[in-house]
Order: sequence, then structure tokens, then C-alpha cells
Amino acid sequence: MAAYLNRATSMVGGDGSQNRLGLFTNGTRTISTVNDSPLQVFVRAKKKINDIFVEIHDYSKDAILFLQEIEDKSIIQDAEVKEVDSFVGKVKAIRDVLCRDHMKVAFFGRTSNGKSTVINAMLHEKILPSGIGHTTNCFLQVEGSDNNEAYLMTENSSDKHNVQSVGQLAHALCDSRLQECELVHIFWPREKCGLLRDDVVFVDSPGVDVTPNLDEWIDNHCLDADVFVLVANAESTLMVTEKNFFHKVSSKLSKPNIFILNNRWDASASEPEFLDQVRSQHATRCADFLVKELKVCTTKEAEERIFFISAKEALLARLREKDQKPASSGALAEGFQTRYFEFQDFEKKFQECISQSAVRTKFDQHSQKGRLIATDIRTVLESVHDRATTLRNGKLQEKEQLHEALNRTEQQLMIITREMKEKIRFMVDDVEQRVSRALNEEIRRLSNLVDDFNLAFHSDPIVINLYKKELHSHVENGLGSNLKARLSTALALNIESVQLDMTDKLTDLLSEEKIATSGNTIATRRQPFQVSYRLNCENLCADFEEDLQFQFSWGLSAMIQRFQGKNYNRFAIKSYGSNQMVPRPMNSPADSMDLTTVSYNGVSNQIGPLSAEQWTVISKIALATFTSQSTMGGLLLAGFMLKTVGWRIIAVTGVLYGGLYAYERLTWTSKAKEKLFKKQYVQHATRKLRLIVDLTSANCSHQVQQELSTTFAQLCHLVDEDSCDMDAKLHELDKSIQVLEKAAASAKKLKNTANYLNNELDIFNEIFLKSAN
Repeated sequence: MAAYLNRATSMVGGDGSQNRLGLFTNGTRTISTVNDSPLQVFVRAKKKINDIFVEIHDYSKDAILFLQEIEDKSIIQDAEVKEVDSFVGKVKAIRDVLCRDHMKVAFFGRTSNGKSTVINAMLHEKILPSGIGHTTNCFLQVEGSDNNEAYLMTENSSDKHNVQSVGQLAHALCDSRLQECELVHIFWPREKCGLLRDDVVFVDSPGVDVTPNLDEWIDNHCLDADVFVLVANAESTLMVTEKNFFHKVSSKLSKPNIFILNNRWDASASEPEFLDQVRSQHATRCADFLVKELKVCTTKEAEERIFFISAKEALLARLREKDQKPASSGALAEGFQTRYFEFQDFEKKFQECISQSAVRTKFDQHSQKGRLIATDIRTVLESVHDRATTLRNGKLQEKEQLHEALNRTEQQLMIITREMKEKIRFMVDDVEQRVSRALNEEIRRLSNLVDDFNLAFHSDPIVINLYKKELHSHVENGLGSNLKARLSTALALNIESVQLDMTDKLTDLLSEEKIATSGNTIATRRQPFQVSYRLNCENLCADFEEDLQFQFSWGLSAMIQRFQGKNYNRFAIKSYGSNQMVPRPMNSPADSMDLTTVSYNGVSNQIGPLSAEQWTVISKIALATFTSQSTMGGLLLAGFMLKTVGWRIIAVTGVLYGGLYAYERLTWTSKAKEKLFKKQYVQHATRKLRLIVDLTSANCSHQVQQELSTTFAQLCHLVDEDSCDMDAKLHELDKSIQVLEKAAASAKKLKNTANYLNNELDIFNEIFLKSAN
């Protein structure tokens, strides 16, 4: 009795002032002024954890959207994308569970111990069926209605029924009652009950003594309960059936929160002399059951979880308060006020315990899961950030190296271009000089080449034209062959040397990829080059006209020409000695004549060289003049010659002269004509070929220049293409670097968001979970 009074005194206070529950007494009824229910801790924790998981859900969606937008598979793996994508579904499932999470209290006990009456008293409404004997036949779950509508729903059905029908569905005496393990959801307006408004769910059960399927009950309805209330009958003691049930609960749940209500304690008012002994007996047995048998709490905690109440009195009092009638009016047993206080104390302790237990059991696991998800996503994002940063640094280094290579290529190309231009110019000049010297030498040996021509000769004009055509071809081919034999090897070696030099130097500027793709082009430029010597003798000597008329070598004209040739040579030597000039070789004696002195009227005049035609005219005039003199003059001359030389010498001279003429006339055959023809052709071709020496050498040098310039241009084109490729790579690297920088920045931002979420969860744990332990 002393312990009972001490608890009541601690509730009310020695001076009748406001106690820790906020209770006042006015002699007629008790008014509760609870300002802040312990259940609000769960409500605030639920709202906070829901808000955090909304942020985690948005964070996971932002993370998967970011990862899916990454096209570069070198910084993200498909497994990572799938992993983060799975978190979105997991977070959504947790949010759905959090929305349904509530504080669940399950009431168990033997049949007719007053379980339903206790729940009705806590709800301040007579909602559940109660009465004498076995009343509740199935599980009844009372929870708050979101739309402030009262209705009930059976398990596996979405049909709403009137709450009044619970008396038929759940009453053991009803013919249409449900099975023992079936669950009926009763939705009651939250505004009518503070416990329902604070997310408390009550589960009423049939008596533990009516069925052996206790394991099925536990599996279906007890594993998610935060608090268990054992409603015992204070008129008896704890039965083995009740103990066995909670032994099974304790084996499946780690230290369940169990309250023991010794109901119908109002019966003790009839035997006040045994009140303290019976209370102490019940309290000891209940404490031993909790502490020693179940081992779910300490002795001190057990004292706070054992209560002696009268649920029927509490329900009647609250129904009268609702009807604005005094709670103590009517036939109530002695000590009602104390029992009512203890019932309220049970509610207070129950609220504290279920709030702490629900916060710990409902939200601790979700908090850890949320932290794990945020940490795992952050780990993926850290990997993405690290890979993106590493790739970015690598590409920055590659960009720098590529930029340096591009600048080096441009500088080296300018240097090599100047060097190759100088080499090409030197090569062109050398080729021009070589060709000029070789062609002049071949022209001087042209007679040998013409003599080697052995086609049958005939003086017929048609045959001569054909002979000329073939001779043109022979001379052209012979000169070309001789020039090639003299020059081709040296020129080819020089050209190849220059080409190899420019190829090696420009190839050094190319990248390995470009060398691999352009190997055929580079090899083609190294093919030997042959200079083409095109003289075109047929067009060059097209104006050649032969003179095959017989001319006596000792005739007057021939003598005069022979004499003119000697004088011309002396004049040329004299001119060379005085002017220090090297005369060009004369093409033929007929091309020019020596200076000739002509006397007229006693005055000597020196005229320039006379042509062959002019000397022929002069000789004919002289002969005509000599033969046209008077007979007297001729006789005088003959007499003079006869007297001076003698007729025998004149006769012998005449015979020899005539014999010589006759010999030359008889030997004027086709062979002699061919020889004369070739001599005239050599003279004409020599003169013509000397005119094109400079042109031919320039043409050959131009070919070499064209070949080397083309080779250099193509190699430079390869370098330009490689430079363009490098420039394109620079642009690609810039784009890649921008993408990687953006990815790294986004990953860093999302990673910081994960840190923020973990910090929020730390704060949640500090405020709600640690205080609940």
C-alpha cells in the first residue's frame, strides 16, 4: 500500500498543485492539461526523417540523371549506373514505408481480462466490442483516419464498412464472425483522439488461451509492434498460457517492451485489509516474470511497467467527461481516484516508452539505410569525380604536349622550307650547267652520230625526204641516249639524295599515325626520276635544204672559198689576240668570210667578210672579164705564159687538171652525195642545236625543279594534314576537357550534397535516436 501511495503522491504532488502530468483536481473530476505529449517526439522524428528521405530521393534521382547523361564510358561504369538506379527504387520503397510507419501497441491476455476495455478507455470511446466472456474473436487494429471518417475494412478487401459492424464481424458470439488470425482495420477520426493523431495504432487480440496458433499470431501481428501490453486479471495471477505467449515473443524479438496491467483492481476495494499484500504479491510475480524469466528489463525498469488499474472505471469516467458529467458520479468503488491516476500514469509511461521504442525501431534502421545509400552514391560520385579529374589532367597534359608539337612542327617546317628551297635552287643550277656542257659536247660529236646512220641513200627527192625523217629520229634518239648515259645516273642520284633528305626531315615532323597511314605516299615519292631530253630534231631541222650539185674542188669558186676561209681564220686569231674574246665556233666556211680589201680608183677600202654567194658572183665576173678581152689580149697572155713556163709544163698541167676534174666527176656517186648530204646536215643541225642548248638545259632544270618542288609540296601537304589533325585533336581535347570539368564539378556538387544528407542524418540521430536509447 505504501508503494501505491508513493506513486499517487508523486503524480499529484504534496500540495495539490500541478503535477508532472499537468493534472488538476477540483473535487468532481480530473482535467488533463498535457501541453506536449511524448508521442510528439515520434511525430517530429517521422516528419524529419520523411523530409530527409525526400531529399535523399531527389538526390538519388539527380545522381542517376547525371550519370545517365555522361557519354564518356571511361569515367562511368554500367554497374555503377545500375547500382545508383537501384537506390532510387529503394529510397522510394523506404519513403512508402515511412509514410505508413506508426507506433504500434499490441494488447494480449487471456479471454475476458479486459483488453478491449483498456483500448476503449485509452481511445475515450467505446469502439471495440467488450463484455462478459469471450468477446473479441479476431485481431482488431485501430488507427487514425486521414479524412476524419470512421469506417472499417477487412483484410484483403478495399470495401469500407460502418464501424458499428465491428460488433458483428469481431464478436465471438456472432454467427458471421471472422477467423482468429484475420485482421480488421478500424479507422477512427484522428481529431477525436490524441493518441491516434500522434500515429499510435492499437491492436486488440483474441485471448491467448483460445488457440494454439501463437506462432502464427506473432509472425503476422507482433514482429512490428513497438510495445506489448499484457492485460492480466488482478483477481487471479499470471497464468502459464500468458507466460508461454510472451516467451515466444521474447524468442523472436530482442527485448520487447512489455507493460503488465493488472486489470479489475477495483475488486480490491471489497477487501481493503489485503490490498497491500495482494498488490505486493502481484508486483513481485510480474517483476520476476519480466526480469528473471523474460530478461527484457531491469528491476527498476520493471517497477515502471507494472500497473494496477480498472479499465472499466477509466472508460466510464472518460465517457462521463465527454458527456460533461462528473467522472466520480455513479456507483464507483472506493479508491477510484487513485486507480484513475495510475491508469493515467500508465498512459504517460506507455507514451514515453512507445515513442522512444518506435523512434528507435522504426527510424534507426531507416536512418542507417539512408546513410548507407547516400554514402554509396557518394562513393560512386567520388569515383566519377576522381576518374574525371584524372582524365582531365591527362588530357590537359596531352593538350599541352600537342600544342608544343604543333608549334614545333610549324617552326621546323619554316626552317626546312628555306633549306629545301636553297637546295632546289642549287640543284636546278647544277642540272642546267651539266646539261648545257653535255649537250655542247654531243653537238661537237654530232658528225660521228650522223656517220653511224646507215640507211640506204638515194638522190631522189622522195627518198631523200624519207631519209631526212629517219635521220631526224636517229639524231634525236642518239642525242637523248647519249645525254641520258652521261647525265641520268648522276642526276638521279642527286635528285634522290635531295628527295631522301627532304623526306627524312619532313617525316620527322609527322606523327606515327600519319606515317602509318601515309606510308604508300611517302614510298611513291622515293621512286627514281628520269630527266626527259626532248630535242625534236624534225621540227628543228625542218628548214634544211641539201645542195647535191657537182662542184669541182679545184674550181675557181672553190679556190676562192678556200682562200677566204684561211684569211678568216687569220682574222679570227688576230681579233682574239687583240680583244681577248673567245669566238663562237663557225658553223661552216660559208657562214662568214674574212675582211677583204677592195681597190677602186686607187683607193683601198676594207670591207667586211663576204658570203659564199658574193664570192661566186665576183669569181664569175672576173672569169667573164678575163675571157671577154680582145683576141689581142688573149694572145699576149698565151704568148707570155708560153714564153715564161713553156708549153710542155702547160700541157702537163692541163692534162693533170683535166684528169683531176675527170676523176672527181667520175667519183661523184651516190655515196659521195650521201657524204656531202651528211656534211651539210651536220653543219645545219649543229647551227640549229646550238640555238636550243640554253632552252634544253633550262627545260631539264625545270623538270628537276618541278620534280623536287612536287615532292616537297606533297610532303608539306602531309605535314599540313598532320597539323590539321593535331589542330582538330586540340579542339576535341578542349571539348573533352570541358565535358570532364563539367562532370567533375557536378560530381563534386552531388558529393557535397551527400555530405549534407549525412550531416542531416547525424543531427537526426543526435536529436531523436540517442535520446531514445
